[in-house]
Amino acid sequence: MPVTSFELETPRDRHSSFEPQLVKKRQTVLNEELDTKVLALYGLGNSYDEISFHVKDLYGIEISPAAISSITDRLIPQITEWRNRPLEAIYPIVFLDAMFFKVRDNNQVRTKVLYNILAINQEGYKEVLGFYVADSEGANFWLAVLNDLKARGVEDILITCVDGLKGFPEAIQASFPHTEVQLCIVHQIRNSLKFIASKNQKEFMQDLKTVYQAETKDLAELNLLRLGEKWGEKYPMVLKSWQNNWENLSTYFKYSKEIRKLIYTTNSIEGLHRQIRKYTKTKSAFTNENALFKLVFCAINLASRKWSQPLHNWALTISQLDIFFPQRLSLR
Repeated sequence: MPVTSFELETPRDRHSSFEPQLVKKRQTVLNEELDTKVLALYGLGNSYDEISFHVKDLYGIEISPAAISSITDRLIPQITEWRNRPLEAIYPIVFLDAMFFKVRDNNQVRTKVLYNILAINQEGYKEVLGFYVADSEGANFWLAVLNDLKARGVEDILITCVDGLKGFPEAIQASFPHTEVQLCIVHQIRNSLKFIASKNQKEFMQDLKTVYQAETKDLAELNLLRLGEKWGEKYPMVLKSWQNNWENLSTYFKYSKEIRKLIYTTNSIEGLHRQIRKYTKTKSAFTNENALFKLVFCAINLASRKWSQPLHNWALTISQLDIFFPQRLSLR
């Protein structure tokens, strides 16, 4: 980056109360301030060209993509430390889901899977426990992820909320045998509608709502039988999927409406994914995994700033969970 010097005139007022923000009073070295601005712009999803433009517009300084990359690489030690930080021993609710990104690997663009873990801690605050990258999504890798959580200090999870990936519940049970698994109802509905003719979808959904919106599990199972009698012959694969997954689809029926609303779908972690996509959508392909890590880490930090309050009615929710899971929570 070329060295540039310039004279800076600071505006004055009668009481000397004016405090410049871009370049502080008596600041003679711009590098630290410049690095902070570059990281802030990068965290908002700006490309290197956009960052270069903004820096030149603000400071009149030319900055190369290589210099920007060098600055953002300072995030890597922070990311490594964050991904290996110790975790709490107990989490009441944990959401697990994956995203897909294009990443250059050995001069080829490949699809990589980003595994994300979002938890609700005992105080009711959202917390991202970590993210992991693999070449494909599978229950075997999820098992490795869960074992890593154990190595970082997690001893118990009350409820996990996941999609319908084959073998996922078994992987969770292998690592946390006392954890209840709730399959995402919304994912199950989406997968079902893929195999329903468009002319039948509206009527089928009306009948299906009587199952997953039922007041009790017994009523839901009765309505599932009726659903099978009406649609089973025409769409046997769809009904078989609901029947085979029913044990983990119906976990939420034992709880109150407050807890049901929280766990019956993976919307919480999908909301995090939308925030990540907001800052990564301009990247058709990342140059390497570190580039993906840096931007995802920045997006998670920005999303986390909004989680300054516990979930609504959390005191009631955690009290009920303490009754359902006696002596497993350590309420302070």
